[in-house]
Amino acid sequence: MILSDLRSYLKQQRRVALADLVNHFNIDADALRGMLGKWISKGQVKKLSLESGCGTSCCKCDATLTELYEWVDG
Repeated sequence: MILSDLRSYLKQQRRVALADLVNHFNIDADALRGMLGKWISKGQVKKLSLESGCGTSCCKCDATLTELYEWVDG
């Protein structure tokens, strides 16, 4: 996968969880974070912060399930 594939997918989905990207591209989450970082630095993607994981208080949520990225038009 190359950065343009990631860009196309993000543009199409608009907002996507890291876990979905891992499943779609079959790539390690850390590798995807590096690629997402390139688009973030260019102002094309923003990482959305979630205040409270999945909504329960167990604190056992996988970070990739609650880590969201959004394509920014501009």
